[in-house]
Order: sequence, then C-alpha cells, then structure tokens
Amino acid sequence: MTKWMLIDGSSIAYRAFFAMPPLTNSAGMHTNAVYGFTTMLLKLLDEYKPSHILVAFDAGKVTFRHKQYEDYKGGRQKTPPELSEQFPILKQLIEAFGITQYELDGYEADDIIGTLSRLADEQKEEVVIVTGDKDLLQLASDHVTVLLTRKGVSEVDTYTPAAISDKYGLSPQQIIDLKGLMGDASDNIPGVPGVGEKTALKLLHQYGSVESVLESLDELKGKLKENLTNHQADATMSKQLATIYREVPLEQTREQLQYAGFEKEKLAEVMRKLEFKSLLERLDIDVSSGADEQAVQKAVAELQITALDETNTAEHEQQIQRLLQLLKTEKSHGLFIESIGDNPHHATLAGLAVALEEEVFVFGAELLSSKLARPLFDWLADEEQYKYGYDLHKAELVLRWLGYSLGGTNFDIHLVAYLLDPTDGNQALSDISEKMGIAGVASDETVYGKGAKFKLPNSNELYKHLAIKADAVRKLMPLLQAELEKTDMGKLYYELEQPLSRILAKMEHQGIMVRSEELTELGLRLDEQITSMVTQIYEQAGTEFNISSPKQLGEVLFERLGLPAHKKTKTGYSTSAEVLEELAPYHQIIPLILNYRQMTKLQSTYVEGLLKEIRPETGKIHTYFRQTIAATGRLSSQYPNLQNIPIRLEEGRQIRKAFVPSEPNFTILAADYSQIELRVLAHISGDANLKEAFIEEMDIHTKTAMDVFGVAASDVDSDMRRSAKAVNFGIVYGISDYGLSQNLSITPKEAAKFKDQYFQVFQGVRKFMDDIVLEARENGYVTTILERRRYLPEIKSSNFNLRSFAERTAMNTPIQGSAADIIKLAMVQMDEVIKEKKLRSRMLLQVHDELVFEVPKDELELMKQLVPEVMSNAVKLDVPLSASVSFGANWYEAK
Repeated sequence: MTKWMLIDGSSIAYRAFFAMPPLTNSAGMHTNAVYGFTTMLLKLLDEYKPSHILVAFDAGKVTFRHKQYEDYKGGRQKTPPELSEQFPILKQLIEAFGITQYELDGYEADDIIGTLSRLADEQKEEVVIVTGDKDLLQLASDHVTVLLTRKGVSEVDTYTPAAISDKYGLSPQQIIDLKGLMGDASDNIPGVPGVGEKTALKLLHQYGSVESVLESLDELKGKLKENLTNHQADATMSKQLATIYREVPLEQTREQLQYAGFEKEKLAEVMRKLEFKSLLERLDIDVSSGADEQAVQKAVAELQITALDETNTAEHEQQIQRLLQLLKTEKSHGLFIESIGDNPHHATLAGLAVALEEEVFVFGAELLSSKLARPLFDWLADEEQYKYGYDLHKAELVLRWLGYSLGGTNFDIHLVAYLLDPTDGNQALSDISEKMGIAGVASDETVYGKGAKFKLPNSNELYKHLAIKADAVRKLMPLLQAELEKTDMGKLYYELEQPLSRILAKMEHQGIMVRSEELTELGLRLDEQITSMVTQIYEQAGTEFNISSPKQLGEVLFERLGLPAHKKTKTGYSTSAEVLEELAPYHQIIPLILNYRQMTKLQSTYVEGLLKEIRPETGKIHTYFRQTIAATGRLSSQYPNLQNIPIRLEEGRQIRKAFVPSEPNFTILAADYSQIELRVLAHISGDANLKEAFIEEMDIHTKTAMDVFGVAASDVDSDMRRSAKAVNFGIVYGISDYGLSQNLSITPKEAAKFKDQYFQVFQGVRKFMDDIVLEARENGYVTTILERRRYLPEIKSSNFNLRSFAERTAMNTPIQGSAADIIKLAMVQMDEVIKEKKLRSRMLLQVHDELVFEVPKDELELMKQLVPEVMSNAVKLDVPLSASVSFGANWYEAK
C-alpha cells in the first residue's frame, strides 16, 4: 500500500529548537533542533511506516509571494545562529536516514508539500503531512491527514476534514479564508484590523468565504463594517498569500521518493558525530564504530597469541618471566588493560594484554588475581619502564583500587588522539584504529553487547579481542607520535596532559571527605522549607493540588486565579520557567512556585544524589575527571559531577558545608582565578583598554560599562554593570546577538547595537577576532597559548551557517582553551611544589577556575602563599594573572 509522508522541515526544526533545552556536542555545536527533529522522525517512521517520504525546506527569503506583497514575512526576527548552524547537520542526518529532501528557489516548503499531496490525493493514495504550521490544514482531504505539532515536537494533533470541522466549524479550504480575515502575524499577513480568530470564525460560519463577507458588507454594522470596508484589498490579498500553491514544477520523481528504510551504519556515523548516544542505543546501534567479523578474523590469524588464564603453574611463571625479559630488550610494545564498567571507581579487571612485534601475551582475570601475577604488576608499577597504552588514566585508577600502581605511563593513545582531534572526544580504540587505517579492531559493544545485553564472551573470544587491541596500540603508537610532533603538540602532551593524567588519578583515588550527616541535616531543612512553601502555595491558590503537575498547576494559575495565559493546547497550559518568570509581577504565588522548583531539585539531585555517591569504606566522594571530553581542553567531572553544584542560591552553597578535610587538624583551602578568560583575551588581543583595566586592577565590568555607556565610574548603576558583564563574557563564549538578547531580556537588534558599541571601545578585541578568523581560514585551525589545536574544517564551507559557527569557534577557542591550559599547568606545577617541599597538603578538586586542597594547619600559612603564587605565575601574560585564596573548616567556609 502506498503511504506518503511529507514533512515541513523548516517548521519542525524551528519548533524543535525553541521547544528543546540548549544542547551542544563536545565540539560546541548546538544540536537541540536536530535532536528534537530526529526523535520525532523516528517516532513517525515507526508509527506510520511510509512507502514514500520527503522533507521539504524553504529555499530562501524571497518567494513569488514577495512580488505580490513586499512585506511578506517582514516582521520576522532573524533566525538565531544557534538554529541556523544546525540546518546543514540536519540535512546530513536526513540524508543518512535515506530520506529525500527538497527545496526550490521562489517557493516555500508549504508549496512543495501542497503539490505532492495533490498529486498523491488525485491517485487516492494516503498522505500524512507533518508540520508546525496551521496553514497546511487547508491541504486536509479524504486521503490527506495533517499532523500538527504541539508541546514543541513531542506530540501531534491529527487533523482530517472532520477534525477541522469539529474544531473550527470550517472545511479545510476555509482555513485560507480564516487567514484572509484574521491575518497571520508570524508571516506578516495583514488581514483585517480588529478581526481576530473568534470574529473571523463567526463571519465564516455565516457567510462562508472572504468574498461572500465582502459582498455582504451592507448586513454588517459599526467598527467591524468600517474595518472590512476600508481593508477589502488587504483581506483579498491576505487570502491569496495564505493560499498554498499546488502547481510547483517539481524535479523529484515518484521513484526518488520511495523509502526503503535506513542503513544503520550510515545513520550511526552522523549520530556519533552529534553524540546522540541515547538515540544510538534506542536503535540498537553500537555507539562506536569497529571492524566487521571478517576483518577481525584476519587480524587474529596474523597474531601469535600466548594466552595465560590458569593459576599456579610453572609454565605460566616462565611465560611471565619471558615477557619481562623481552620487554627489557624490546621497548616497543602495546599495553591494554581491560576494565569493565564506565566508572573506574567501581570497575573490575577483566584482563590484560601486552603486544610485542612477534607475539601478544594475554592474561586472564583469574591469573591476574593470583600471586603468579606479582612480577607483572611490579613491571606495571616500575617508573623506569615506559608503558604505551590506551586510556592509561582509567587503567591507573582501576589498579589503584586493587592495590596496585601504574608507573612510567609514557604514551596514551586515547589522550594523544584527543589532542589531535579534540572535537571527536572520548574516542574508542576501534574508532582511532579505523581512522588511522589499522584493520580488524572490533568495537567493545560488538564483542560485549550493551546495557542489559552486556556479557563477557568466553575466554577464547575475550583473549582474541584483548590481543587485537593491544596490537593496535603497538601499531598506533609510532603513527600518533609522528602526528603529535608534526602538529607541535609534543610539549603540550609530555609536559602537561600526560603528567596531569597521573595527578588526576591520584586526586580521584584520594577523594574528598563528605559528612553525610551534614547533607542529611540540609535535606531535612530543605524538607521543612519545601513543606512551608507548599502550604503557602496552597493558601495563595485556595486549594490543594499537585504542584509538580504542569496540567494541575496550569489549571490553578490560569483558570482558578485568572492569570494571563499563553494559548491553551489539548494537554493544558505551558508552565515553563520562562512563562512563570513573565507572570511573576501578577501574583505572589509565582515566586513561591519558582522557589519550590529550585528547592525540590536541590533536594533530589544534589542532597539525595550526593548521599548515594559516598563510598562506604572511605566516607568520601570520588569523582572522575575526564581530559578527553570538552573540545576546549577543559576538564569534565563525572560520577558524580562536582563541578556543577549550584552556588548561586544560598541553599545550594550550603551543600559545600558537607565537604570537609579527611584528617583532624586539616583545613580546606580554595583558590580561584579572577576573570581568567578576560585576562587571556586582554593578552592575546593586546587591547589597550582591556589591558589598562587589569594592570590598574579596576573592576572590569565597571570599566566596560564606563567606556560603553560613556559615564563616570560613580554613574555606573547595577543594570549597566550587569549588561557590561553579559557582553564581556558573551564575547569570551562567542555569544550571538540572539544569545545576548536572551541574557539581557532585550531584542536581538538592541543586543547587536550593544555589541557594536563594545567593539567601538575595545577595537583591539575586534581586530583580534577578525585576524583569528583569517588565520583559521588560512591554517584550518586555531591554537591556544600552549599550542593546543582545534581544527575548523567548516571555516571554508560554502554554507553560511556552518562557516559562521566555525568563525565563532575560532574566536572563542583561543580564549577558553588558553584558560583551560593555564589552570591545568598550575595543577602540574602545584603538584611538583608539594612533592619538592615534601608537604602533606593534597589537591582534591578542580572546579573550572578553582582548585581545592586539604591542608594540615601547620602548612596553612605556607600554602596560602604558595598556591596563589604558583597559579599567578603559571604562565607569563601581558596582564597580571590574579588568584585569590581562602580557607575554612569546610568547602563552604573556604569560599
């Protein structure tokens, strides 16, 4: 049976962008619109199983309708670049789905869909149209159903002619008349002044069409008659503008629109780039790539594998000794330590393999847990014996929990691959091997399965997999080392990232002491506050209801209390944070509800969440710092994320009271950089005004406000300083006019003007940004002050949106990346100072621009001097680096 699906790509992407929370991949590209579109598409494909499918897009700003009405769509704001940059990626993803997409100059997506639906309808074939635009309801017929999105794109309302009649009392064709009378603000279709949907429906129920209404003006009275009389031409034109053109000269043939389903691997390639892991899992697609079975068998056949999996045998002792002798003479090798579990604090050791040129030795878990393995672990711990492996950071942490050490970690394939391509974070060994032309490395998910299906294979298959991975490490090492030197990042790796990896493992294993009773007490206090707020909310509402239910909350706010509502849908009213913030001036209940949401999130996510993360045997929380996630070089914290504890609210800051020293007579010391990104910007841009502010130790946001608004320091009010702060940090993070407008609650046009004023004052910053884009275009990459590279292939793209994203990335990467480099370097230097001076002080955490230590009281005065000194002198900039230090009985007091 032929079943067509026609998707209004522009409309759905637009609605997904504004419905979904901000979402970016590790390369910094916004992906929320693509994600929302993809989830909807998967749902539609599964539910409707179309035989023919097309996604239509608007081709450009000018259509044939502009000849009729120059201001058509003239009131629309410029598409946010955060959305624009997603269209090329969205189109790549649609292509990966095997779905035809089409756009045509001079026409809109509506017209393409209208034409195709007409052709299919004439053949009495079933058509489903998917859109967020009510205009397309006019296309409904006995064979054409329109799915109109609601709740963003997560749900749809189904419109047949009968459904349109039930809702509006109109036929599909009369939707055009409805638009003719009431107009459409989103398309800048004027309609008739004073005629809204209610009046337009009343007129159409009586007269049937725009033409009949205009022919019956003598029957009307008052202002309505006057408006209709004076705007007859507008009504007629508006109806014409709203009419979908159904005779578009299409180039696509019926055969081209046939849909046979998607190829998993082709789709997976795009989804991996976008980091849509949950969607990959939903489709049962391996989140990493890997070799096929034939390539794996070929790789195994080429290896001589010595597998040791039993214990207490003399032969195994001899084999271990033979390996250790070979390692003394044959320095080149590949080490792979297999641990099972993403969180290294709870991972188990499944096996270990060492690949030499002629032979691969594989050790099973049983042997590794026996005394026979002691010499092997001695070799692993030997700082004089270099190790070449994959993800040695995780391996070292896993071994630490088992009571072993990993020393001499010289070359980590995982870490080097990240430096060479930071936009492809956390690469699996199979991915790296494939990229470097080494065949036969299967992905872990292919071998082990995933989720509930995860299972270690039999020993024979496991040992083959480990052998191949160890041999891949051996082969990759010289290739990646050559790339590292070629890109001038050898120093960055050997002097910063590699030593930092070991420091992080030490910090993670050390952990930070957390008083569970303090968290529990805070939880009880939050419970009391929440209970009190619930009582107050009920009093304000005059009834009891489920505050966490958007449906019940909407009914209370907009029906019982009569607050001004956004348009109601079948599922109820919107009660998002944005909606509630707009309503705050109207009723005392709104601040209570917003506060209730914040307190309940603190309770569930942070108090209860952190209590679960305390390790019983240590009484500490042990986080896991990732070096290979963020494209800027920043560290990421996981299991749990201790960089994300909310501190804007006092109740959030109270959580830090639970973080205490692990020994008596110790104190918590915290030090953080002051405005490090802006200082880096002053250094690399050389802007005289910025440099002056930091050299003279002025408040940078006040200084910016003074210069931009042209006022004295005494005349800078809090709003001016807030605006200046937003633009200062907006410049650092490559914020768009749209993004700045959202932060300051102003229009994008006003935000653009404010940025222009900023650049008139800070001309050095403007020049730096212009120059760095040219440099990126010439070199294909930008660098930080420590030569960390970020490649930007899209900088030469002919696609404006992709090119614009790359240009913004070129501007902000040297700033953010350099700031990340500096604090990492400070950590390495601080670790050296602590060892050199034989101090008992310990580095516990890095939280973006902050370092947290626990310090014995007899070392406190020295550490108060050493820490800011090391941090301030980590690198030499043209402006002073400033680090402030504080201390206390817990992390809260230290801040």
